[in-house]
Amino acid sequence: MTRTAGSSGKKTLAAIREAGLDLIHEHGFEAMSLRQLATRVGLQPGSLYNHIETKQDLLFDLIHNHMVTLLASIDDALDGIEEPIERLKAFIAFHLTYHIERKREVFIGSSELRSLEPKNRRKIVALRRDYENRLCEILDRGAAKKLFKIDDTRVSAYAILAMLTGICTWYDPKGRTNRQQLIDIHTRLVLQGVLK
Repeated sequence: MTRTAGSSGKKTLAAIREAGLDLIHEHGFEAMSLRQLATRVGLQPGSLYNHIETKQDLLFDLIHNHMVTLLASIDDALDGIEEPIERLKAFIAFHLTYHIERKREVFIGSSELRSLEPKNRRKIVALRRDYENRLCEILDRGAAKKLFKIDDTRVSAYAILAMLTGICTWYDPKGRTNRQQLIDIHTRLVLQGVLK
């Protein structure tokens, strides 16, 4: 891909982010080189520094953008839904759909957390905790209304998230089960695990 003459800095940065997602997903953060990234975007390696300061900054930017988008999107998905069972259903449908559609971002956000510098890792872990808290709040609200039987909210949330996020490793859009069927199956399994 070569850079178009007169292309804007915003477009170039968007292309760098997109290429970064592809390369980190394909090769891993440590194996990806800035030279590969520059080649993929059609820039000279030194020109990358007009858009990103370091490789670490790019990784943090990609994971941070993913987490901010995830949090804003779950809030939109839950907006106006008050009843705990319906909120839990909406959470499940959202989580599965997001993780199917943004497989690269999810994979990098999980597998490359270890590659973040400590201060960057702390920021991302805090955002992850915010997302987990959305589910914990749903479970606690359902338990308070005597709809859910929850022995340990945080452990229950982690178990649900692990099951739902697992879809990233095996989902095939050409497979025998369509997306809505997968949402229905996961919803039934989660509800069977929490309903009184």
